[in-house]
Amino acid sequence: MNEVAGRRSRSGGGASRRAERTAVSFETARFIQRNIPNFEILNEEALQIIEYNAETVLEEIGVNFVENPAALVRWRDAGADVQGERVHIPRGLARKLISTAPKTYTQHARNPERNVEVGGRNLVLAPVYGPPFVRDMEGGRRYATLEDFQNFVKLGYMSKWLHHSGGTVCEPTDVPVNKRHLDMLFAHMTLSDKPFMGSVTEPSRAQDSVDMAKILFGSDFVDQNTVMTSLININSPMVFDGIMMGALEVFAANNQASIVSPFIVGGAMAPVTVAGTLTQVLAEILAGVSYSQLIRPGSPVIAGAFVTSIDMNSGAPTFGTPEAAHITYGAGQLVRRLGLPYRSGGSFCGSKLPDAQAAYETANSLNMALLAGVNFMLHACGWLEGGLVSSYEKFVMDADQLGTLHHLAQGIQVDTNGQAMDAIREVGPGGHYLGCSHTQANFKSAFWRSDLFDYKPFETWAEEGARDTQSLANEKVKKQLADYVAPDMDPGTREALEAFVATRKAAMPDAFI
Repeated sequence: MNEVAGRRSRSGGGASRRAERTAVSFETARFIQRNIPNFEILNEEALQIIEYNAETVLEEIGVNFVENPAALVRWRDAGADVQGERVHIPRGLARKLISTAPKTYTQHARNPERNVEVGGRNLVLAPVYGPPFVRDMEGGRRYATLEDFQNFVKLGYMSKWLHHSGGTVCEPTDVPVNKRHLDMLFAHMTLSDKPFMGSVTEPSRAQDSVDMAKILFGSDFVDQNTVMTSLININSPMVFDGIMMGALEVFAANNQASIVSPFIVGGAMAPVTVAGTLTQVLAEILAGVSYSQLIRPGSPVIAGAFVTSIDMNSGAPTFGTPEAAHITYGAGQLVRRLGLPYRSGGSFCGSKLPDAQAAYETANSLNMALLAGVNFMLHACGWLEGGLVSSYEKFVMDADQLGTLHHLAQGIQVDTNGQAMDAIREVGPGGHYLGCSHTQANFKSAFWRSDLFDYKPFETWAEEGARDTQSLANEKVKKQLADYVAPDMDPGTREALEAFVATRKAAMPDAFI
C-alpha cells in the first residue's frame, strides 16, 4: 500500500474514496517550474564578502535568543558561546548545522493532486497573510471577521493560479485571540483541499496545528511527511523570541516545515545600504535555520527574506522599490549557495486602494520575485496598504495576474511547433496567420489571457457601464463566492476536527489580548 492510499484508508476508507470521486473540483494550475534563468546581481567577490561579514556578525556580535532557556542550552551544547541571552556562533558552526536541511521537500495536501514541491526550480504561490483589516467596494475598510476569513479561503480555493491556501489570510478579530487559530485551521482544512499553514502565535497553538493535521491526514502520515509550511519571523535586528522559536520547535520536532524569515524595513531594522542589509539578513537566516536543525536534523525549512525600505519623511514602509529588488535578488543568490528553498516577494504595495499605485508596485514586486528564484511566495495576492488590509477586489486582481508568472516561467519553446516553420511556409509573403493550420492548432493555448481585464471595443465597454478593473473584480468576487462548492470530506474526519476544536475552546476562557 502506498503512502497516499494508506492515508486515505486511515482517514475514512471507502466513504472517503467515494467522497473524492463525487467532489466538485476547480481547476488549479500545478506549481510553477521555471524554465528561465534566475537574475543574479552579485558577483563572486561580493557574495564572499557578504558571507564572511555575516559569520563575523554571528561570532563577534551574536544574536539574542530571549525568553527561551532551552534554546540557550541547545546552543551551548552545540559549541556556541552563550553569554546571558546572547549567543555567539563560531564561524562555520551554523553552516555545518544547516547542511542537514533538505534542498527540496513535498508539502502534502489533502487532495494529493494539489501537493506542492518546495525548492529547486519551483515556485509555490500562497495568498496574503496577517492583515487585521479587510476592504471591499461595498463595506470599505473594516476589521476582519471570521466570515471574511472563510470567504478568502474560498476565493483561494477557487483561484486557478494559487497553489496554496496560506495561513492567516486575514485576522478574524471577532473571535478570541487564544481560540481563533482553531477556527482558521478548521476553515483551511474543510473549505479547501489545497496545502495550508499552521499557527505560530504561541507554541501551544503550533501543537494544536499538528494535532489537527494528524486528525486530517492520520498520525502516521504526519509523522513521516510534511503537511504544513508555517511562517516564523525573526525580530530584526537579530532577536529570536521565545514565542516564534517555540512554534518553530514544535513544527521542526514534528517534521513540519518552517519559513525562517527576517522582517526587514531598511533604515529602521537594518542598514540603509543593500550590502549591509544582506549581511544582516544572511546572519539571521544562518542562526534561525541552524537552530531548526538543532531541534531535528533534516526537518524541512525555508530561508526567507521579507524586505522593504522606509520613507524617510513619513516613516512608512515603501514597496516595489529598486532597493527592495536588489536585496531580493541578492538574498536569492545567498540562499541558493546555502542549498535551501527561498521565500520572498508578494503582491506588495503601499496603496490604500487597488488603484494604479497598487498595480505598479505589485507588478514590480511579483516580477522581481519570479526572477529572484523565489520558491515560496507568501502574500502573492490580496495585499493592500502595506499589509494592513486584505482586499477582496485586489485578491482576485492579483490572483488573475499570477497567470503571467506561470507563462513567463515557461520560457521560449524551440521545438518543431515552437519554430513554426510550417506556418511561415504556408502563409508566405503578404499573407496573414489567422487562418493557417498552425494557428488553428495552437490558438487556444498560444497566448495567456486574463480572466478579468476588459479587452472590448470602447463602444461596448461604455454601453456596459464603463467599468474599471476594481468594479470587474468586485463582480468576480461575488460570482466566485456564489459558485463556491466545498470539496467533499469524510464525515468522520470532519466530526473529529469539530470535536477537537470544541474541546480545546472549552478548555480555556476567552482572551482578546
